[in-house]
Amino acid sequence: MHFVRIAIELVIGFTALFFMTKILGKATLAQITAFDFISAIVLGELVGNALYDKEIGIGSILFAVALWGLMIYVVEWCTQKFRGSRSFLEGQPSIIIRNGHMDREMMKKEKLDIDMLQNLLRRKDVFSIREVDYAILETDGTVSVLKKSQYTQPTMEDLQKPRKPVYLPVTIIDDGEVDWGNLKAAGLNEDWLLKNLRSHHIHSYKEIFYCEWKKDEGVYIEKM
Repeated sequence: MHFVRIAIELVIGFTALFFMTKILGKATLAQITAFDFISAIVLGELVGNALYDKEIGIGSILFAVALWGLMIYVVEWCTQKFRGSRSFLEGQPSIIIRNGHMDREMMKKEKLDIDMLQNLLRRKDVFSIREVDYAILETDGTVSVLKKSQYTQPTMEDLQKPRKPVYLPVTIIDDGEVDWGNLKAAGLNEDWLLKNLRSHHIHSYKEIFYCEWKKDEGVYIEKM
């Protein structure tokens, strides 16, 4: 009976966790933030303790999983509904290599040393920092890399074409809200933005789901 009880509780715990991940969506599985990491530990502990504690029944397992799942759902809802909560709950990407140079202050802030940075770059098949024009530390701890043009495949040397400068895309509008900090950092202003929106027959920021600007390619817009 002891093994039967463990088997039943394990199946129920697995099923409950499986359905919870289905309800929360694929985006939760795609990236592991600090909150997701804590959630995984807590849920594993809840189910693990329930398996070997005779005083904890199936109802307790389901209640604990359901309550914790509800809390995760509320947090995810807040990050979708309130844009200002995203940086606090999910964190923000950090540029650790900018224009081919390491940002030491940002690396210090993120507790990232050279050895750790090189390890993350090697996972992106980058074996020398000199190849990198921009590197961004994502909220899940991985690094996204934009290589210098001469190191991209195929290389400019192979094609015998002149080297072109590399530009980092800048997010201007996200979920109908303008990121004025990014707009100013890119050397642009509101008049420039309004002029570009009118050229696309758009009269309000709220009509735009996502807008980015790249110096060599201009603006890219996704409407609501």
